[in-house]
Amino acid sequence: MAVICLDTNVLIEITKNNKETIKQLNAIKLPLCISSISVMELICGARNKQEAAKLNSFINQFKILTINENASLLATKFINSYAKSHHLDIPDALIAASCIEGGVTLWTYNIKDFRYLPKLQLIR
Repeated sequence: MAVICLDTNVLIEITKNNKETIKQLNAIKLPLCISSISVMELICGARNKQEAAKLNSFINQFKILTINENASLLATKFINSYAKSHHLDIPDALIAASCIEGGVTLWTYNIKDFRYLPKLQLIR
């Protein structure tokens, strides 16, 4: 069964109650997950402990896509191949590699950050 992983930028729009993002989210009839990297990005971006607690409640609604050894190795290959030429950063490499390893499609608003990665399925 297909699964959609919500990128950090999509999650941020959901927490902001972006009507278009919510509409698209409600139209998805597939299981959803979020990357453990996105979890860390959201919590690091919280302004205080209260906001972090609210974010954790939000995060707990989703299955978490974790990083396994194969995803870690693939992310390292991506960094070696694309960090200098495409400015690929570590979090995006890990999210992409986890999605590829898990057979999961990534929903992101930053297609340009990922479109060159082989075997990564993307939706916007």
